Amino acid sequence: MPLYEFRCEDCDVFDVWRPMAESSDPAYCPSCEKRGKRIFSPPMTLSRTVRMKKVSAEPELVKRDLEPKTPRVQYHSGSRPWMVGH
Repeated sequence: MPLYEFRCEDCDVFDVWRPMAESSDPAYCPSCEKRGKRIFSPPMTLSRTVRMKKVSAEPELVKRDLEPKTPRVQYHSGSRPWMVGH
């Protein structure tokens, strides 16, 4: 079931789990019971939790501490070099 985001004029953004068949039905704010307006939010395809979004104006810096691996050399003996490692 998809998670849809709605915005209440008085409160803030709230989420509603509902089937796709009910995607255009109105949703009401859980705090003030007013009708919310549906807003677009990109789908969360790689997360399993409801809220893993990070709101930031700057991109996150990712630093890897791994040393580069040395390439392994494979030698072949025969007339079929394309079958190395098979």
